[in-house]
Amino acid sequence: MVEISASILNVKKEEAIKIFYDLEAAQIDYFHIDIMDGEFVKNNNKDLMKEYLTIIKNISNIPLDIHLMVKEIESAIDEYIPFDPNIITFHYEALEKTQIKKIIQYIKDNNIKVGIAIKPDTNIAEIYEILPYIHMILIMTVEPGKGGQKLIPETIEKIGGIKEYIQKHKLEIDIQADGGITKENINKLQEKGIDIAVVGSALINSKEYSRTVKELKN
Repeated sequence: MVEISASILNVKKEEAIKIFYDLEAAQIDYFHIDIMDGEFVKNNNKDLMKEYLTIIKNISNIPLDIHLMVKEIESAIDEYIPFDPNIITFHYEALEKTQIKKIIQYIKDNNIKVGIAIKPDTNIAEIYEILPYIHMILIMTVEPGKGGQKLIPETIEKIGGIKEYIQKHKLEIDIQADGGITKENINKLQEKGIDIAVVGSALINSKEYSRTVKELKN
């Protein structure tokens, strides 16, 4: 069964507390926190997401799944360590290759799991050598930086390629997909091997969180 990481990117401030309570009651597996800096991606939502993180930490024990869409990764990690996240994911494209293992180790040294995200146009072969050092690979199924986009069909095959590599090399690593995931297409992603689906608009806009989470998982 696929786990559901609920993206709160498009949650309205005035509804935030109620929505967070309702998502927990709906038995999501993670709160997915998209952090954008206005440099790596166009939008900047850092202050709002910190506000939301503070609320969540006060009312919920659901694990935090932090997705950094930022250029300055190390300083961002320092900002979010105090929230005690379960996992911090950063973008492969945001760093020089020589820096990647250092950042992976830095996250691990803080007793946090490590994820690496790749954009839709990044070749999966580029990150094969990094997979043994991380806990999760995040396949972006839309361009990062904006909610409500449609899933890019070509990214589904990319998930299949990663799954094949993981199985062949007997790696213990989760595959997460993020972007445009709905009840209508989640089965295709599951068939290709995802373990965790990040769902934003399709869940938040449904207003029927328990039913939607159940349908997504089954």
